Amino acid sequence: MSHAGTPSSDAAAPPSELLRVSQIRVCFGGIVALDDVSFGIETGQIAGLIGPNGAGKTTLFNCLSRLYEYEHGTIVFDGTPLSAVARHRIAALGIGRTFQNLALFGTMSVLDNVMVGRHCRTSSGFAANALQLPRVWAESLRTRERARELVEFLDLDSVARAAACELPLAVQKRVELARALASDPKLLLLDEPASGLNHQEAAALGRLILEIRDRLRITVLLVEHRMNLVMSICDKVVALNFGRKIADGTPEQVRTHPDVIQAYLGTTA
Repeated sequence: MSHAGTPSSDAAAPPSELLRVSQIRVCFGGIVALDDVSFGIETGQIAGLIGPNGAGKTTLFNCLSRLYEYEHGTIVFDGTPLSAVARHRIAALGIGRTFQNLALFGTMSVLDNVMVGRHCRTSSGFAANALQLPRVWAESLRTRERARELVEFLDLDSVARAAACELPLAVQKRVELARALASDPKLLLLDEPASGLNHQEAAALGRLILEIRDRLRITVLLVEHRMNLVMSICDKVVALNFGRKIADGTPEQVRTHPDVIQAYLGTTA
């Protein structure tokens, strides 16, 4: 994998908490989707969010993205309460996201899709763009340059001009990753990134997520059903079941937790 245009790793800084979720509660009518969920993620960690279908994982992701409101509790990201941030400012705050169902612009090229992800880092307004002021051109060149760096980093050079809809699923997922990275996030939310991938593709994705953390210095939180992927790349794992947190710790601690075994296997044995 190419590393052009990406920063090199330096000595790790002392860990600090980037995200703190405290006592979050979300209800839909009479259904409690999240009930008193709390956990933290330190800067530089890869954290996994696991649980059976309906456990509340995507609901929590949607709270972190400000797509859902929460009735109780707080979410603090990099010192800022998310409840004080407008939904359209989440990317600019430093939270990037991919989706379980790909949300690419199918008829646009790979490069153009990645450039769209840079929008939150541009400052030119409507008038400046309409008048084609010099700073608009300079900003457009910087956006394209950054998009090309990410296309190269994710080995998408050969398909940079291809329409996104023409590409295999595994490649489309890398395009969506590149678009999320274009916003220069501090925290990257990955919603079932290995869904639909075969074993080899999922293993390559795991290596890529590690490289994104290590070389781009981005903290990662992923929802994923493939336990071998979660347990092989995550520093910590949070397990949910029926909207409640049932375990929180290292992969080995969570893997062997009796409540997790009960949730997945229906037995404490």
